[in-house]
Amino acid sequence: MAEQNRTALKEVVSVTYITKDNAKFEKSSDFIKMTATLPNEEGVAEEKTWDRIFLHRAFPFDFPFAYISVLDADTKELGMISSVDDFDEETASLLRAELERKYYTPVIKKILSVKDKFGYSYWKVETEEGEIEFTMRDTFSNLLKVSGTRIFASDIDGNRYEIPDIEALDHKSFKKIELFL
Repeated sequence: MAEQNRTALKEVVSVTYITKDNAKFEKSSDFIKMTATLPNEEGVAEEKTWDRIFLHRAFPFDFPFAYISVLDADTKELGMISSVDDFDEETASLLRAELERKYYTPVIKKILSVKDKFGYSYWKVETEEGEIEFTMRDTFSNLLKVSGTRIFASDIDGNRYEIPDIEALDHKSFKKIELFL
C-alpha cells in the first residue's frame, strides 16, 4: 500500500523539464512555436511540434524569468523551464520578450484621482506610457502588496499596474490610495 501511494504521488508531482537539450523555440507569426522531445502519455520520449505555446510564470513577482510553465493551446502543461537563462541568447531573448508582452505592467508614477462608487473604484493615473484610466472592482482585494512598499493593482479587464514603492509617490498621490492600503 505504501509503495502504491509513493507511485501515485510521483505521478502527481512529476515535472517534465523543458531545456535547451530537448526543445527548440521559434517565432511563428505572432506566436511562439516549440518543437520538443518530451514523454508522451505512456512515458516514452517523442518529438512533437506545437504551433502555439503559452508561457506562464509560476512565481511572477519573485522569479519572473525562472520556473516558467509551458502550456499548449488547450492550456495543458507540457513542462517547466527552470530558467530562460539556461537557453542560448537568441532563445532566451525570445522567451523574455514573450513573458514581458504577456505580463506587461505599466508603472504608476502618480495617482491623479481615485473615485469609489458602488464597489468599484475609478482610477486616473500617470504612468511611463502617459495617462491611463482604469476601473477596479473590490479595490481592497485587487491591490496586492508584494513587499513592504511594492503594490500591484488589477483592473476589471485583468490588466496589471505596478507601484514599485508607495513611499516614493508624491504626498497627494499617496493620500488618494491610503484608505485602500
